Amino acid sequence: MISEQKKILNSFYIPVFFVMILWIVKIAENVTGTVLTEYGVFPRQIDGLIGVLTMPFIHANYQHLISNSIPLIILGSSLIYFYRQSAMKVFLLIYFLHSFWLWLGGRESYHIGASGLVYGLASFLFFSGIIRRHIQLMAISMLVVFLYGGMIWGIFPLFIGVSWEAHLAGSLAGVLCAWVYRKEGLQKPVYEWEDDDTIPEEVYMEVVRDEQTEEGNTDNANPGEKNKPPVAGMPVIVQYNFKPTEANKPPAENDKD
Repeated sequence: MISEQKKILNSFYIPVFFVMILWIVKIAENVTGTVLTEYGVFPRQIDGLIGVLTMPFIHANYQHLISNSIPLIILGSSLIYFYRQSAMKVFLLIYFLHSFWLWLGGRESYHIGASGLVYGLASFLFFSGIIRRHIQLMAISMLVVFLYGGMIWGIFPLFIGVSWEAHLAGSLAGVLCAWVYRKEGLQKPVYEWEDDDTIPEEVYMEVVRDEQTEEGNTDNANPGEKNKPPVAGMPVIVQYNFKPTEANKPPAENDKD
């Protein structure tokens, strides 16, 4: 129990540290009276490429920063806790991929903020659970929908002053990561009866063909053995009685008059 609590606690360290850096940058910006908007992504401009690295650290105001801080901590810690093996790779890929896509296809304006990261993490957690079909991970998918399902409207150009392109790019990056890293970490358990390629050794089948006699069909199986109750630990024998149709009837010379 203690180790599990420690694991949960450890999953918060990196997200909290990352959010602290965001706050330090914003506070330093206000204290010094500087404006760092020019360090955001400006699509298709060489100077705007710097934003691929710095965009998530720049926020318009404290309300903008607060709206991103809480989701980053919740979604980031969930990523580390449930996907420890691939968490850092997923985070870095979403970080750089969504901002670069934004540079390629966004509007000609400065795009700032970590909301693209938030959308990327939420998208990854949702689609990864669906793709893996793991009950625990699917529960996280449903929790993401419950907490942040309203974010779906953010990927459409419905709100003035909102970089919906960053939201859309982050969401697509999350889907891509969910597919690329689908085989790392927790997987859906495969039960014995779901494996079509193998047959349990303790179960086998025996086909018994009925012989044609003057009196009709007779069963070769010993009646006493057939009605004998199964014994625990013994293999199960499944017998099928084959009754031939006219097409499968033995040749005429084998029939008795």
